[in-house]
Amino acid sequence: MGQTLIFLVFLKWQVTVPLSHLLNVLHALKSSVGSSSTLSKSRLPNEHACQAELHYPEPLWNLRDLGLSDLGTQQLNELAIRVLPCLNSQEAPAPIVGSRTIWRTSHLSTHSFFLNKHVWIQHRGFKTLRSKTKRLQSAIERPVEPEGFPPSFMKGFLTRDKGIDMESLESLTKSGNVPDGQQDAFKRGFAEGFLKAQTLTQRTQDSLRRNRLILLVLLLVGLYGISKIPFISVRFRTTTGLDSSVDPVQMKNVTFEHVKGVEEAKNELQEVVEFLKNPQKFTTLGGKLPKGVLLVGPPGTGKTLLARAVAGEADVPFYYASGSEFDEMFVGVGASRIRNLFREAKANAPCVIFIDELDSVGGKRIESPMHPYSRQTINQLLAEMDGFKPNEGVIIIGATNFPEALDNALIRPGRFDMQVTVPKPDVKGRTEILNWYLRKIKVDPGVAKIIARGTVGFSGADLENLVNQAALKAAVDGKDMVTMKELEFAKDKILMGPERRSAEIDKKNKIITAYHESGHAIVAYYTKDAMPINKATIMPRGPSLGHVSLLPENDRWSETRSQLLAQMDVSMGGRVAEEIIFGHEYITTGASSDFDSATKIAKMMVTRFGMCEKLGVMTYTNMTEQSPETQAAVENEVRVLLRESYERAKALLRSHAKEHKNLADALLLYETLDAKEIQLVLEGKTLETR
Repeated sequence: MGQTLIFLVFLKWQVTVPLSHLLNVLHALKSSVGSSSTLSKSRLPNEHACQAELHYPEPLWNLRDLGLSDLGTQQLNELAIRVLPCLNSQEAPAPIVGSRTIWRTSHLSTHSFFLNKHVWIQHRGFKTLRSKTKRLQSAIERPVEPEGFPPSFMKGFLTRDKGIDMESLESLTKSGNVPDGQQDAFKRGFAEGFLKAQTLTQRTQDSLRRNRLILLVLLLVGLYGISKIPFISVRFRTTTGLDSSVDPVQMKNVTFEHVKGVEEAKNELQEVVEFLKNPQKFTTLGGKLPKGVLLVGPPGTGKTLLARAVAGEADVPFYYASGSEFDEMFVGVGASRIRNLFREAKANAPCVIFIDELDSVGGKRIESPMHPYSRQTINQLLAEMDGFKPNEGVIIIGATNFPEALDNALIRPGRFDMQVTVPKPDVKGRTEILNWYLRKIKVDPGVAKIIARGTVGFSGADLENLVNQAALKAAVDGKDMVTMKELEFAKDKILMGPERRSAEIDKKNKIITAYHESGHAIVAYYTKDAMPINKATIMPRGPSLGHVSLLPENDRWSETRSQLLAQMDVSMGGRVAEEIIFGHEYITTGASSDFDSATKIAKMMVTRFGMCEKLGVMTYTNMTEQSPETQAAVENEVRVLLRESYERAKALLRSHAKEHKNLADALLLYETLDAKEIQLVLEGKTLETR
């Protein structure tokens, strides 16, 4: 109140005051006056004394800057009456008389006698850093006003309507002309409405808090989600371990009787079964259980089936895991899953752990700045297999078709003690596999041996697919049993691809394709060490317009130089036939794949097999590490082998031009010819009408 009084007095005597004091007065239009105050007459200090005693760090303005210089005393008094609330609402404001004015003020002792006597400034409360920060922020957010206030600002302030004061409930009932009998009901209704408004506000706030909590929970569930609820989870894998390590599989329905065509591998794994069935039989002699068995072989040879058969024969828990299941995008997840897997296995020993595609988790360790934690998983696997803690009774079986990529520490004795090769089956094995899959299908007896001889290089999975395709073909054709025709159809589909009978090939391209494929067949038929012809066709299959199938009569475990040169000559036969029949200007792009296979054979002969007299018996595995002279010599020898092969094929086709033409005409007429039909055509005999 004292501060307000000084402001009024300063207005009259044109002294400078802090702008913040004026703003505080304007913002306090509706504030109430303190309850306890005492009357006092404040003397007016002279102008020099005020300026000497009061030190304000804020900029100062006078009445001219505030736009009040043209106001008279009466207007200033009216401004003071409207701005400054009275000490008592029923008491009229006291006007300024001479140099004195009567105001109710409350005094507090200050540090100066002069201020206690003449000037009193009351500080209500204290300023905190937070309130100061808020004032600074509000000052920044407000638009900057120009220096100096126009006179219209204060004049409008003086002439504006007085704001509505807050009224009590009692005054509302009186001013609203509410009858005496209904005042209690009015107050009760007002209280009920106020309470209901408070309840509604509280419910709204509770609902907002509840929604925020639900959103937070959903966000956490989405980040760390439950993998079994795909529509909620983001499916980030957690570190709780593998599902297979929690629930081992009992392989009682799979034994060695279900494994066909790999007798040597079955005999090797029979020892592991004996270890699991009767470990005391070997420990009494000082032997130890093997730590691991590594199954190595091409895809589809039955490595996974062998591991299942081991667990089934021994009747022990079987833990299955794929190498790709261990590593994830999070650091340490793979090592944690390895620990969980072996912890569960040790608790249920004796048991079998099968890790398929071992090369994906047990690859060679390299120092990579991009993946500094990539070695944690394989390090944990090495420690679990042969570390400080023993894992007696746990047999680890790993399977891979890329053993060169495995780390040397993983395949050493003590970890994978046994390495079992699972090759592709031979004729005997293919016959056993075909009989096993044909036992559930109605088929002509004796077809298994015929198909086995014509499926050299087929794996167990390929033979299963062949039988299935033949059964589907017989069902589509409406037959009661599978015959040799369906089996041959399935074999051709696997070897050469499905037929594309909808492809429309013009007559010219058919003639070129017929002479191209007959060129392959003529060279294969009259070359000594070439593979026997199985079938020739100009029916589009897969990406090619024609195909000649060659199959050996017996399994080949190695290739001679003469056999490799014969394969190159057969590959050159197609391009040579086009050049002889149509001329050098009309050769086509159909021989690109033939040149690829011939070039590959020639490079292997020079760089890997030591079949080049000039370069000698030396291998060149990485040509980039060789000198430019050596690289030029290798390329020259490869080019010489290809040129010689091309000339041999050209001489052979020119010497059998008549047979070449007859075979091309037969292909144009029948589209597909088997080995017997090709032989009849080349011998000059007439084919039976189909």
